[in-house]
Amino acid sequence: MNNKEKAVKTLKPIKVMQFGEGNFLRAFVDYMLDILNEKGNFDGSIAIVKPISFGSLDMFKEQDNLYTVLLRGKENGKIVNDSRIITSVSKVLDCAEDYEEYMALAHLDTLRFVVSNTTEAGIVLDKNDTFEGLPATYPGKLTKFLYERYIAFGGAEDKGLIILPVELIEENGKKLKECVMALCDIWNLPEEFKSWVNNCNIFCSTLVDRIVTGYPRGYADKVCAELGYEDKLVDIGEPFALWVIESDKDISGELPLDKIGLPVVFTDNHKPYKERKVRVLNGAHTASVLAGYLYGIDIVRDCMSDAVMGKFIRNVVMDEIVPQVNLPLEEVKEFANSVFERFENPFIDHALHSISLNSVSKWRARVLPSFKDYYKNRGSLPKLITFSFAALLAFYSSNDLREDGLYAKRANGDEYVIHDDKAVLEFFAQNVGKADFAEMACKNADFWGEDLSLYGNFSEEVTYWYERILNDAKAAVKEVLK
Repeated sequence: MNNKEKAVKTLKPIKVMQFGEGNFLRAFVDYMLDILNEKGNFDGSIAIVKPISFGSLDMFKEQDNLYTVLLRGKENGKIVNDSRIITSVSKVLDCAEDYEEYMALAHLDTLRFVVSNTTEAGIVLDKNDTFEGLPATYPGKLTKFLYERYIAFGGAEDKGLIILPVELIEENGKKLKECVMALCDIWNLPEEFKSWVNNCNIFCSTLVDRIVTGYPRGYADKVCAELGYEDKLVDIGEPFALWVIESDKDISGELPLDKIGLPVVFTDNHKPYKERKVRVLNGAHTASVLAGYLYGIDIVRDCMSDAVMGKFIRNVVMDEIVPQVNLPLEEVKEFANSVFERFENPFIDHALHSISLNSVSKWRARVLPSFKDYYKNRGSLPKLITFSFAALLAFYSSNDLREDGLYAKRANGDEYVIHDDKAVLEFFAQNVGKADFAEMACKNADFWGEDLSLYGNFSEEVTYWYERILNDAKAAVKEVLK
């Protein structure tokens, strides 16, 4: 049996063109639109466009564009293991091989939305991109597509599109629009078209959040046996999701995802939500994983279940990070509790060592803002964040620099490799062991953007905890929680 025998698929007009056929979009955007169709609020389908030559679409064709999304994790204190066959995709194209069919989408009266996930490198301006044929870059492809639509409908104001990039870059909608407008100039496209792009199309900046692990390599047979049918495109993600959509015009009426209880926020400013995610979710990771690793734990879930490390994570988030976020306190607390459940996901083994990559720049971006706001608001050092800085220094404490990274050892003798920028690794390799090493690290403005020793007795506190962690990491974590 396959998923075609399990699903009911009805023909719906194409309302969404999606650049990218990857796991994330299929378990996030396409999943939500499938639910929206079910609730009767949308009545539209998705045409997926494969924007690059790499990869095959054969499995989509074999399965009539049907696939299963499995959401596994923990939500509201309960284990979630839900499956859904997605029927919202009506067409899948290769924009190079199926060029004419792809460009024909621009002529569809029903088309209203463009969604994309072309990776962080996808939204770039290449001044050498060409209008003739198929442009190489995503902004190039979009610009030419919009021009085709402009010509097809004679510049009709109501035929502009709502563009929703979900690439993980700052102000993705704004950046994409800047690229498109620049290409209009480079390609000498008519001023009337530029005006139409600017005034009749809505470029939204977005924030997305859901861990999607994708196809279950190594245990697909087990998953399909549980489902009761074969699915070569099965896509696994966590239950948690958040989609924040910023636009200067209210588009929620056309895409009423929030009206049916889906985790979508329409706003004129997505930055507070970005701050919340970076500080609470990413900050919790960065503030705790190095201490947890030195403590002797290997995966995030085990940190949460350990009495000591679990308390450390919850306390640093709730006491020192959450109060500094510029959103209603109860709302941020609720988000923090959802983060804890995500960390407890029994289906994902998230290795602490993998999270440790580039910890110096991560600590600066994710933790330092909370540290500074705490100090400003309370006039004292945040104890656990300060400890996390000392744990970072302890984690990086080695002189054994090799071509592939800085080698260090845990208390149990396990060797691990530290990966970071060359300048960072060289600083540690050259200075670890010096009497004033911890103070030197605090004062290194190249790393932190400023001299952190100027914050009260930060250097003294860091030095104390650094030495305690090197001596006995487990005892140090217990001590700081007293």
